[in-house]
Amino acid sequence: MHWEAYTGNNSGGNGVITTNPPNRLYYDSGAVAPSGTIGASTIYEFQLPSVPGIQVLSSSSTDYFGGFATVPKINGYQYTNSVLLGSTSITRSNSSGVQGGYVRGISYLISVPTSAVPQPYTMTYAYAMVLENGTHNSNQQPLFSATLSAHGSVISCASPKYFLPTHDNADNRGSGAVLDTALAESQGIYLSPHVSPNSNPNSNSPNAEHLRDVWYKGWTEVTFDLSPYRGQQVTLTFEADNCVPGGHFAYAYVALRNVCDGLMISGPSVACIGSTLTYSIPGLTGASYQWKIPDGWSVVSGADSNILKVKVGATGGKISAQEVNSCANLTDTIPVTTTLPTVAGLVLNDKEVCAGTNSTLLSLTGNMGDILNWLSSTDDGATWNQLPVTAASYTAQDLVTTTSYRVLVQNGGSCDVDSSAAAIITVDPKTVGGQLSPASMFFCMGQNKDALLTLTGQTGTVQNWQSSPDGVTWSDFSPANTNPVYSVLGITQPTLYRALVQSGVCPADISAPAAITVVPALFPQATIDPTDTSICYGSVAPLNAAITIGTNYTWSNTETLTNPGNGNIGSTPYFIHAVASPLKTTGYVLSIENAGCPNPLIDTFQIHVIPPIIVDAGRDTSIVMGQPLQLHASSNDTSGDIFTWTPIIGLDNPNTPDPVATLGAETDSIRYLVKATSEIGCYGVASILVRVFKTLPDIFVPNAFTPGKASNGIFRPIPVGISSIEYFRVYNRWGQLVFGTTAIGPGWDGRLNGKLQDPGTYVWMVQGKSYTGKTIFRKGTMVLVR
Repeated sequence: MHWEAYTGNNSGGNGVITTNPPNRLYYDSGAVAPSGTIGASTIYEFQLPSVPGIQVLSSSSTDYFGGFATVPKINGYQYTNSVLLGSTSITRSNSSGVQGGYVRGISYLISVPTSAVPQPYTMTYAYAMVLENGTHNSNQQPLFSATLSAHGSVISCASPKYFLPTHDNADNRGSGAVLDTALAESQGIYLSPHVSPNSNPNSNSPNAEHLRDVWYKGWTEVTFDLSPYRGQQVTLTFEADNCVPGGHFAYAYVALRNVCDGLMISGPSVACIGSTLTYSIPGLTGASYQWKIPDGWSVVSGADSNILKVKVGATGGKISAQEVNSCANLTDTIPVTTTLPTVAGLVLNDKEVCAGTNSTLLSLTGNMGDILNWLSSTDDGATWNQLPVTAASYTAQDLVTTTSYRVLVQNGGSCDVDSSAAAIITVDPKTVGGQLSPASMFFCMGQNKDALLTLTGQTGTVQNWQSSPDGVTWSDFSPANTNPVYSVLGITQPTLYRALVQSGVCPADISAPAAITVVPALFPQATIDPTDTSICYGSVAPLNAAITIGTNYTWSNTETLTNPGNGNIGSTPYFIHAVASPLKTTGYVLSIENAGCPNPLIDTFQIHVIPPIIVDAGRDTSIVMGQPLQLHASSNDTSGDIFTWTPIIGLDNPNTPDPVATLGAETDSIRYLVKATSEIGCYGVASILVRVFKTLPDIFVPNAFTPGKASNGIFRPIPVGISSIEYFRVYNRWGQLVFGTTAIGPGWDGRLNGKLQDPGTYVWMVQGKSYTGKTIFRKGTMVLVR
């Protein structure tokens, strides 16, 4: 097979090289290559000696734009090499000023062998490509092409061209054509997530942006039959061309199979029952396809394409494929057998060990399939790490943290990989006995509280406590005490205490001991009442204590105590009757000492103060005689208060938060008090003043006001017998509105947009509805006085 490679320029249109003779390398199995070409793997872009235009790839990486492998493996067939045609370099013109994009090609001269028996002689190649959208008419877009020719004539049925199709509606500059996205995607061409490395050449801006308009097609196989040309020579040429104007790139990868024995079906010969598998054949340009599958199998997709997806049935058989176009009719059949699906099994057994030196033999059981590797996880299965073990057993050693183990199993390449049920090796941290706090203490005779030993710094749980008179002979508590805190009681001689601690299955450890020294003096004794109580805000609580052993005492928070005593105990029993009046929840600590005993008796009276009940009875108001007035009281207490109004004059129901008051001519004004009482007896009080006018419903307005003064500092209407204000407006002498409201209560403060207004006469207008529904309108003037 003789082949050559070239780079050049396509200023004459796609596929037409019209520049100076291109760079060429020749390889010929029957002749010596020109000097400098032997073993070469790179040819540079036309007139760009530092930019590779053609490269032979012997190892695979990942394409930046398409994310596919640069040396393919297609449905089980691994190609060994590929050729990269092109780069992301672009140009607007060559050295002679002629427009045109870079062209890179590789051409094979194939001598088709003769055969005494008619049989196919196929060439199969795979290609993948990356094309930048130039928004040109289709015939000027970047492209990849494969051309088969014999005797100087192109064999069209085996010579496809691949480009980004547009609607051919470019402007007079040759750009702006709209991409036919649906057609492109139907051909397996998709938009890359990455932007172009080149700025937009169709823009006139010196800072043109980099567009996200690069498209890619992953690896696809194509085949053609050369048996009609046995005994002849044919030429196969692959070429990647930038767009004709030159500003948009194209590159493609090409790989060739090394067998020419006819059509070959790719796919697993052993099929996993119930799985979905893919079988494929290299495509023919413009071909029709027909597949046959074993009984009990079903087609998932691709019955009329070169890639078939099937659901595997229970039994094997044969898979056959036929593809036909105008210059080839190819068939192939492969036998297939079936196998049962993967069963991952489970790992035996869970175990608990101590951190450090440990060893656990794990084994996989109940599996069907080969062991791919073991996995371990130290974060409860969130992440798993591979272990290079393919045996059915594994020994986990010297673990320091709890670890889960499972196994990946696969019953043949066509079955899914599955993971076994996991075994968990629980690793207990090594036991640490810790220490007792305090490490030493005094204990008075008869002491019955506040002699606490607390275990700290331990790792593990308390199994029991031990005591010793001499630090040599130790006795276990019976029954066992597993609390980390121990209250010393009832001893009359010096004693040592320690705690026995164990962490899981690790060996036990003991704490550092605490030494208790017995003092012959008596421990103070007293009873208090009440220990805890609740009071209403503003109330007091009695604090009573009866001291039977003690010589003196002290209080905390004495600023809210009355009658606390002088702190001296003359004789016992000694009684204290103090009174607390806190405004917030407070603990009062009574500390009693007895001469000779270093340990005080400490008791706490906890007084919980219920927050004050705040009552709202509403704003003072005015009515006309005979007008029903709806009162309403509320409080901040959510427990459900009982409301009581006094006096009851004119009220329809004084024991509701919402009574209605109706007052006659005999009343000039009245102040109602409302008391809200909680379910535990706390209460709050508020009041409302009601003035009674001996008129019909009306709106009264002052004739002057002085802004900023404590009295008469706000200009507002005084509605009596009025249920709503429709508007209240104030105008200056130029007719400008300086204030307006539709609510009862708000008034004017003498400012407009925050600025104090001049003294003088102002016009007002007000309109409202009486409680009987009658419209009341008044207007007049008033004087603003400074």
